[in-house]
Amino acid sequence: MEVIHSAPRSLFLPGTDSLARVRTTTKATPPPNFGTFHDAPRNSSRPIVVCVARKASVEIKEPSLVIRERQLGKFQVSEGHPAPFGATARDGGVNFSVYSSNAVAAALCLISLSDLSKGRVTAEIPLHPVANKTGDIWHVFLKGDFKDMLYGYRFDGKYAPEQGHYFDSSKILLDPYARAVVSRDEFGVVAQKDNCWPQMACMIPAAEDKFDWEGDLPLKLPQRELLIYEMHVRGYTKHESSGAEKPGTYLGIVEKLDHLKDLGVNCIELMPCQEFNELEYYKYNSVMGDYKMNFWGYSTINFFSPMTRYSSAGTRNCGRDAINEFKLLVREAHKRGIEVFMDVVFNHTAEGNEKGPILSFRGLDNSVYYMVAPKGEFYNYSGCGNTFNCNHPVVRQFIVDCLRYWVLEMHVDGFRFDLASIMTRGSSLCDAANVFGSPMEGDLLTTGTPLGSPPLIDMISNDPVLRDVKLIAEAWDAGGLYQVGTFPHWCIWSEWNGKYRDVVRQFIKGTDGFSGAFAECLCGSPNLYQAGGRKPWNSINFVCAHDGFSLADLVTYTNKHNLANGENNNDGENHNNSWNCGQEGEFASIFVKKLRKRQMRNFFLCLMVSQINYFRWDKKDEASSDFFRFCHLMTNFRRECESLGLNDFPTAERLQWHGHAVGVPDWSETSRFVGFSLVDAVKGEIYIGFNASHLPVTISLPERPGYRWEPLVDTGKAAPFDFLAEDLPGREVAIQQLAHFLDGNLYPMLSYSSVILILKPDLTSCS
Repeated sequence: MEVIHSAPRSLFLPGTDSLARVRTTTKATPPPNFGTFHDAPRNSSRPIVVCVARKASVEIKEPSLVIRERQLGKFQVSEGHPAPFGATARDGGVNFSVYSSNAVAAALCLISLSDLSKGRVTAEIPLHPVANKTGDIWHVFLKGDFKDMLYGYRFDGKYAPEQGHYFDSSKILLDPYARAVVSRDEFGVVAQKDNCWPQMACMIPAAEDKFDWEGDLPLKLPQRELLIYEMHVRGYTKHESSGAEKPGTYLGIVEKLDHLKDLGVNCIELMPCQEFNELEYYKYNSVMGDYKMNFWGYSTINFFSPMTRYSSAGTRNCGRDAINEFKLLVREAHKRGIEVFMDVVFNHTAEGNEKGPILSFRGLDNSVYYMVAPKGEFYNYSGCGNTFNCNHPVVRQFIVDCLRYWVLEMHVDGFRFDLASIMTRGSSLCDAANVFGSPMEGDLLTTGTPLGSPPLIDMISNDPVLRDVKLIAEAWDAGGLYQVGTFPHWCIWSEWNGKYRDVVRQFIKGTDGFSGAFAECLCGSPNLYQAGGRKPWNSINFVCAHDGFSLADLVTYTNKHNLANGENNNDGENHNNSWNCGQEGEFASIFVKKLRKRQMRNFFLCLMVSQINYFRWDKKDEASSDFFRFCHLMTNFRRECESLGLNDFPTAERLQWHGHAVGVPDWSETSRFVGFSLVDAVKGEIYIGFNASHLPVTISLPERPGYRWEPLVDTGKAAPFDFLAEDLPGREVAIQQLAHFLDGNLYPMLSYSSVILILKPDLTSCS
């Protein structure tokens, strides 16, 4: 190739069809695979690097070098800045900055939309190891026309898996800080030639990228008042029964926000909606005659990018429209008093183990971003092939930067951290200087050791932005670390209370030995959180979530039946503590179906009278108008009651426990009844009882002279009399039918039922 030297100012290069390089005449030792560079003092003004296509015609002009090829625009190149990371629109151009400590060469790749579909690079700019590098940060600054232009990187270095290095200069890598990733346009549709992993590239931001937030500000709802609804962005409205104009998208959810508000929801938690590849496990399923896909999305490719195929715009406008659709969802949710949480997966990535693809982190600096053993093996605390090296200084800063972006730029209100216990484990090559910034006496920490004060959790907890949003830990991981009640919290972290789920499921289905534990759950689990200085609202109570059985499954199946997906029932959670109510499967007797409906109401009532709530059900459950009515009324009732959203754990001054007899709770191994009364500043006094026995029972109610107990909820009654709302026709008759019990401060309960009664003035005693 011809070697050309230009005047010491700037360089212009247009987009080109394929890869070649132009080099300066001044000799320098070339990094592997990336040509020869012009070397100059750091403080001089100089040409940097350029590349053009093979067969390009080259025309020299002073004072700069102009390379003419297919006219996609001209780019002025200079050394750039090491901060901030990612691609940043500034000073009339774009600055590119990326970290890699072990690479020996790097290049910025520009890719037009048309070339992306053909899997080729439009133009490539090698980065000089002196001029374009500060410390371990590679950087370059470009001015020019970036319309319909994307970018990625090549990195070269040692390919030595046994040492934890996977550098491969044939791969175009995603920038971890990219704001949008562009690839396939439509969810579930393979690319040309049945390619499930076509080339991906990153959006180049522009100064004119704006969104009208219409004055949106954080809602900052008290956490004790939250009713969190877990939602899959695509699954929530994709089915035609949703009636959404934009089904399966961010805009589809916007269409249903009023429905959620009517239900009483004031927070939605979006299951993973950062960029992932739903075709990651694409394979024909002979059982169903379709193809397997990664529907949940717990396999992140890029943490800054919203999932483009969840937007109605897809990759239009290089992913900018997808970003704006996500922002619109948040803005419209806030208008309705609904906060938006994200389920984030910082425990692993889609790159898997040593057999996985090289997409981004692995090709940039594998031994930094992942926990690796001395011989290069991947630690697998996630159960998904790799473990993100969360407490490495570079990685933890990346995570904090990412969270701040979603809060400040996307207006997200909180995060649920999947397998959060991984974020408390010591990093690879973890020593005191690596973790804490200074040496300490004692032995080095073994990789993966649980840390009492994990640097990442410390950073998040004390960050001036992040400490004011809701932080929820799934306090366990696939490596056996279980931290429910002991997760490092700085008094601001909440936890998914898995113990609540297990205890409530066991008690409601009638298992002996859980009455005392069930009572603890109703109070916000003080046995787990009170001693550590936390509050009832630090316990995120849930009965069902995306893991394991849905609410309908919980009362329909005793055993798991995941056969339709072709995995031979090997996938999914086996420990469900479920009960089929007498018959396995959906085809059951009328008696069993009635019992199942009763049990679903029992579970939901239990959530509503516990000290914070998180729930999810299948769309088929919500389709039942009776069940929807019950949930709607229960959420309204909870919101009206001061005593069901306390800022501290209830004490004996307002709470009294009962058994079948007043004031005589039964905590024995065989007890299947828990009752309690609560003093409430709004309602006066409330009685709540749960009968998890297969036998009916008549309970005694506390005597309150001048007052009378009035039934409000009884899951043993058929709808609509399961909730005696004030405007219910026949309400007075239904209450009168129980008068002979209520006159004696008694109430009859069916087996497997729960009740709520409200203390009212006894008008008959005054007459």
